[in-house]
Amino acid sequence: MTAPDANLPIEIDCRAVQALQAAGDDFLLVDCREPDEYAHVRIEGAVLIPLQELPGRAAELAQDRAGRIVVHCHHGGRSLKAANWLRQNGYPQAQSMAGGIDAWAVEVDATLKRY
Repeated sequence: MTAPDANLPIEIDCRAVQALQAAGDDFLLVDCREPDEYAHVRIEGAVLIPLQELPGRAAELAQDRAGRIVVHCHHGGRSLKAANWLRQNGYPQAQSMAGGIDAWAVEVDATLKRY
């Protein structure tokens, strides 16, 4: 497990997330899109917590409070809001995956559907 780094940038690119996965780093991948978007296409292993539900479901992330949490959405706007909210509420290593699942589909896994 990687040591906590409270100075992580608020955004991380999808290739860096892929590298974390490949290295076996311990982090939580959160999908903050809506359930219909998640049903259409998703990144394997991502936990669905829609942005509007995040404040009410933050307790589900309590065990990951000190760890790295990477949030993604469609293009990166909602996940940036989510990462900022998480940081303001005691999750200092929360990050937004820049470009979202769309960038992931272009740069990492071309088998994923784009919308």
